[in-house]
Amino acid sequence: MLNIAIIGCGVIAQYHLRALALLKTARAAAVCDVRTAVAQKTAAEFNIPRWTASASELFADPAIDAVILALPASLRTTLALEAFRHGKHVLTEKPVAMNAAEVRAMIAAQGRRVGAVCSSRYRHFDSARAARDYLRSGALGKIRTITCRGISPAGAPPQNPPPAWRLRTDLNGGGIFVNWGCYDLDYLLGLLDFKLTPQSALARTWQVPAAYAAYAAPGSDAETHVTALITFAEGCVLNYERAEFTTLPPDNRWQITGERGTLTLQMLKAKSANIVLTEPDAAKGTRTRVLWEGDETASTSEHDGVVNDFVDAILQKRKPETTLQDALLFARIADAIYASSASGKPVSFD
Repeated sequence: MLNIAIIGCGVIAQYHLRALALLKTARAAAVCDVRTAVAQKTAAEFNIPRWTASASELFADPAIDAVILALPASLRTTLALEAFRHGKHVLTEKPVAMNAAEVRAMIAAQGRRVGAVCSSRYRHFDSARAARDYLRSGALGKIRTITCRGISPAGAPPQNPPPAWRLRTDLNGGGIFVNWGCYDLDYLLGLLDFKLTPQSALARTWQVPAAYAAYAAPGSDAETHVTALITFAEGCVLNYERAEFTTLPPDNRWQITGERGTLTLQMLKAKSANIVLTEPDAAKGTRTRVLWEGDETASTSEHDGVVNDFVDAILQKRKPETTLQDALLFARIADAIYASSASGKPVSFD
């Protein structure tokens, strides 16, 4: 039975705690939050034997095997480094860190401990595994383009104050790209086993439009709309666009195109035709067929999948679905996107 401590008792911590409650191989042994009333309340609600306001106290405790860092990105790297120094396994929320330099620091401190990242949430579904297996077979041929377009138009004005961290560069490292782009790229690049070498990035970002100023917390300086073109040494390109609080019509599209066909994917849970292949046809030019379909809406929560994978990786002494090294690819792309947007010019990767 692994003893796991949750650091941070906000909304996302509730999902991790519910996932741990379903396991027979691990348990939530402690929770931690500098807001002592919140920590105490969370421990009582989930019947957890211990709460504290000191993460260092838990890191120093040999009875704690692993920690889940469920708090804003600006706080996580320092805690991850301390946890690794004390020999703890670490599952960190998304985005992996504020920048690629922080990820490299975590990798250097990790040693033999498991370091996992929650951006893998949408690769635990059966549909994602089917797509990964098809891509690993090589049937799509050499990859040409990777495409993602995720548009969420503005809905009714928020009834509650928006969370401050969500669009604050100093708290989260960025805006919509690190909030949702980490999922998009973990999904698409993860299906390709993260085996791509970025070369250059050309990007543009925009902040929340004046008409939707109330949708963002005061002081928000990060983007709500991003578009980018990333080239890779392997000969393929990533076409990317994400937007929220916008007048654009809704659109959710994840595609991988090779020289022998195009996979149209469904990252989020869907009821049918999740994985569709369009391929050459001698008589018609192209034909489309379903590679995998099913109703995943009742399947294991994406939050459960991350925790299950983390615990199993520790017990089986294997790599988790998304390692810190894998997540470094996303962090490098994020750094380049923000640098290109700031300069208005293409950026080359080191």
